[in-house]
Amino acid sequence: MNYTIILLFVFFMGITFFMQRQQKKQMQKRLDELKTMSKGDEVVTIGGMFAIVDEVDTDNNKVVLDAEGVYLTYELTSIKRIVSRANEPAVSVEDAKESAVESAIEE
Repeated sequence: MNYTIILLFVFFMGITFFMQRQQKKQMQKRLDELKTMSKGDEVVTIGGMFAIVDEVDTDNNKVVLDAEGVYLTYELTSIKRIVSRANEPAVSVEDAKESAVESAIEE
């Protein structure tokens, strides 16, 4: 009886440890993504608003967003996700078609 209780306790402690570890990894990944945010990136806020990043102040944990000419200041953690990066090269339609054909041929 005592061994069963001890095993259950160890089992639950192990599950708790691994769950916390995974949450910390996800949180760190999110914070790293927010720190790499730069001017011109398109983002979505937690309220569902799409906007363009105008200014990022990581020291004060603030970001200024341009929503069609309206400049709004938000806390950095209010950014839900980054939709597109400003410095990403645009993919042309021809390039997309070529890569789709190449991947279909390889399969």
